[in-house]
Amino acid sequence: MSVRRVLKMGEPLLAAVAAPVLRFDAELASLVADMNDTMRALNGAGLAAPQIGVSLRVVVFEVNANPRYPHVSPVPYTVLVNPQLTPLGQSQEEGWEGCLSVPGLRGLVPRLKRLRYRGFDEQGRPIDRTVAGFHARVVQHEVDHLDGILYPQRVRDLRNFGFEEALADRMTPMPD
Repeated sequence: MSVRRVLKMGEPLLAAVAAPVLRFDAELASLVADMNDTMRALNGAGLAAPQIGVSLRVVVFEVNANPRYPHVSPVPYTVLVNPQLTPLGQSQEEGWEGCLSVPGLRGLVPRLKRLRYRGFDEQGRPIDRTVAGFHARVVQHEVDHLDGILYPQRVRDLRNFGFEEALADRMTPMPD
């Protein structure tokens, strides 16, 4: 398929709530292929359809020997359509996040430690998983995109938000 341009923070589509997917068809398969190609080409841990200009509730994610996240456990390749997140407790942890739509910056973001996510794969088969740690963080980050939220909006203290090279000595590896 193809690597698509990633929208950057400030572009209006990134602030909009994405529409649910109604058909699991060739058009959706093509979108997912482009999302996968784009995520891999840019070494992303995930990508949401709005990031490539498509306002649909679709995310892809995977972490497997990713140079941007060298200290985390693998997260299996997943296509998640029309996701629903359910918190499993209220316990949160802060971790450093970056985003392909906010290049060169990182921020310390609180996220739920554990959650359950449900939805469908690109062929309409149900997905139902309970996850924790970095896997839970990745899912929350990507699903935020579907609701028009970028991670800087979740940073509690702006002293913990800035350019990667300026924060390098303070950023600790992400927990599993």
